[in-house]
This record gives sequence, structure tokens and C-alpha cells, in this order.
Amino acid sequence: MTGNKQQLKKYIADSRPRFENLLGQLVEVPSISMDPARAGEMPRVATLAVQYLKSLGAEAQVVETGGYPIISGGWTTGADYPTVTIYNHLDVQPAQEPEWKESPFAFRKDNGIYHGRGATDDKGPALSALLGAWYAIEQGVPINIRFLWELEEEIGSPHFAAGLHNRLAIPRPDSVVVSDTIWIAKGKPAMPYGLRGLIGARLTLKTGAKDAHSGVTGGAARNPLAELMEVASACVDAKTGKVKIPGFYNDVVEPTKAEIKSFLKSGFQVSKFKQAYGFQTLRTQDPAEIMRRIWAAPTFEVHGLTGGYHGPGVKTVVPGYGELKVSMRLVPNQTPEKVFALLKKFVAKLNPNVKVEAEGMLQPFQGLFEGPYVEAVKRAAKAGFGKEPAFIREGGSIGAVVTMQKAWKVPILFMGLSLPEHGYHAPNEYFDWGQAASGMTAFAHYFEELAKMGKR
Repeated sequence: MTGNKQQLKKYIADSRPRFENLLGQLVEVPSISMDPARAGEMPRVATLAVQYLKSLGAEAQVVETGGYPIISGGWTTGADYPTVTIYNHLDVQPAQEPEWKESPFAFRKDNGIYHGRGATDDKGPALSALLGAWYAIEQGVPINIRFLWELEEEIGSPHFAAGLHNRLAIPRPDSVVVSDTIWIAKGKPAMPYGLRGLIGARLTLKTGAKDAHSGVTGGAARNPLAELMEVASACVDAKTGKVKIPGFYNDVVEPTKAEIKSFLKSGFQVSKFKQAYGFQTLRTQDPAEIMRRIWAAPTFEVHGLTGGYHGPGVKTVVPGYGELKVSMRLVPNQTPEKVFALLKKFVAKLNPNVKVEAEGMLQPFQGLFEGPYVEAVKRAAKAGFGKEPAFIREGGSIGAVVTMQKAWKVPILFMGLSLPEHGYHAPNEYFDWGQAASGMTAFAHYFEELAKMGKR
């Protein structure tokens, strides 16, 4: 099967130059799916991905979706063997923050630390899974391994379903494993079984044709920024985070006692959470309550308020236009459509001149908390990292997961490799060889565990 420990260890050590070379090439393609100016980079990253798969003896193809494509490929070793699909994404967030110490798309390696946008989200984990799979195939593990690499995850996977329904290109697997999640802390593996949903919205208000002098018009002129701030304050308690939209919590399913117990076993520490994300203070210091809030409770967040003057000093104008950018994270059994309707109705009552537009909707996901697939993940993670993972929920959203669940109705598990300090969506993002190497080990063992289980 996967051979002895020393053989696998040697394979991984020998794979390091290949891993670093492949990751370097991927990171230096600025595959920013939300930036129209980067549209030409998406075919480049798709071509690289196909080359990577084919260089390891896998078949691979680009699947058109009507938007940016999906890369589908892998090894089919036997019709009677179980088939697993590994999902990752190769598009990345923008990298415009002034805090970047180096160019975000100039790959740099520094003693096992790999710098660059996309290194941990999600190009490094994708390559770790790929090289772990190649080892399993080379060792003759009786399993079919398929890869599904998306190029639109960071914009909510708007065309993923269209690509998935191309049955000739993407066959139905027996199970799916996703490697696009974050641990609680270094040395503390965490595998989520649930994801929060998401709905983004833009609230806009136009009260004039242009900005006006506040000394001449102030007091009589409406101020759209002040009115939008009033709307935001009516929607959410800024100090507690409690959402005040009527009916918002009606469908929320609270986590069970068993789930909270699993959260507490995770080793979550408030001090390390604050350190990893650069927080000075939090809304609460209670670990159980923090975990409930970030994994299993819905939210309302304000992301930006634009309009008026943003230069140095104070320019005394009354803006003619304002825009408020917000989002809401959702939990089972909330639905984006219903929550958006509640928001729109509430805002219309507060201020009928405010226009509310949706910016993407993602359903929440709840997967397996126990059973043979969960046990397989536990054993694989322990083989790779020396510890069984805590089973938690993930506070973020992955649109493709819900689409795969609806289309295939197969078990979907998570084996993320990223750490909080790696900087998901943050400046100075990086990945590290320790997580990559142990991830390869974990994936190699996971494929063997699945092979023992047989077809679903």
C-alpha cells in the first residue's frame, strides 16, 4: 500500500524542490478573479494546473463554465475502486494593502517559508494534496483520485455549478475532500464539518448631484453618509454584534452540547486568537462564547463606507452620494434569499431612499460530525501531524461545497492545512514547508483509509 514510514518520509523530502518550484510558478500568476484587469491571468493559471497534473501522469482538462474555467483531472486506476474528488481553488484575493513588505506576486522562499499572495489560500494546500495523491497512486493504492480546481472561489463561485454539470468532464465521486480551511493554531489540527453562508450587500443613497459646501448648505442639505450610518446602527449593535433586523434569528439552529464540547476540545486560546489576527480587544473573553460566535452564530458586518472626501485634512463638504458595504454570515437553517428580503424590508422602513442590492449569496453548509469518513480524517491527520484534529465549524464560506453537496449527495470532508498566522486574505501571506510536508503525509494516509472503505 503506501509503503513504510521511512519510504514516505523520503518521498516527501525528495518532493520539496518540486513543490517549491510548482508553488513559485503558481504564486507569480496574479489570478485575482474579482479584478477584471487580471482576466488574462486566468487562462495562464489554468494552463499551469493542467501541466502539473499531466506531468505526474494524470489526465487533465479545462472545463468551460461560462465564466472562468474549472480544471478537472486525476488518475482512474480501476472501475471497482472508490473515487474521491479533492477540491481546491487557484484564484486569489487582491493584494493592494500598503502593509506588504515585498511584491505580493514575486514568490520568495526563506528557509521553508513561502511568501506571496495565494501561498496558503489556496495554492500551497492544493499542491500538498496533489503530491500526497501522487505518492498513493505510485504505491498502487486501489483508489481513483480526481482533482477539481476552481478559479472563481473568491467571488462566490458564480459559474461553478455550470461546470459541475458537465458530466463528461467531472464524474460523480464517492466522496469529496476540501483543503481550503484554517486551523485554530499551529500544532492544533482542526477539521471543520460546517461552513457559514454569506450574503453581501451594497446600500446606496444619492441625495444630490454633487458634493456641496457645508458652510453654505449644511443644516438644510441631507447627508447620505450620516443617514447610512444611522441605517447601519439600526441593523446591528456595534458593541455586542447583535443583529437587530426583525426576524433575523428566527431560523437559526443553535449548536448542540456535543458540538460545543468538541469546540472546547480544540485547544482554542483567546490570547493566541488575538495575537494571530492582531486584535487588541474583543467583544468577549469567554473561549466558548468566542468559538460559538465565529463558527456557529450569524453576523452582520460593515466593511466600508464611501462617499464624500477621503484626502488629507478635512474638506468641509456635504456629500451628494454615499455607499455602505455590508455582509451577513449565516448558519443552518438560514437562507440568503430570506435574510436578504428581511434586510431589504427593514431598510425600506428605516429609509425608503436607500437602495439595497445583493452582492452574491452563499448557502450555509453542515456536513458529517461522526461516522467512518470522520474517523478516516482523524487517523490521517494523526499520521501526518501527530494529533487527531478537533472537529469544529468554519466561520468562512465556500460556495462550491454547497453546490457539490446538492449535485452529488456524497460525504464532503475537510482537510485544511493553513494556520491563522499564514494570513488568509491579509498582507504578507505565506505558507510553510512543515504544514506542506505533514499535509502530504496526511493525504497519502487518507487515500489509503478511503481505499479500505471501498466504494460507497
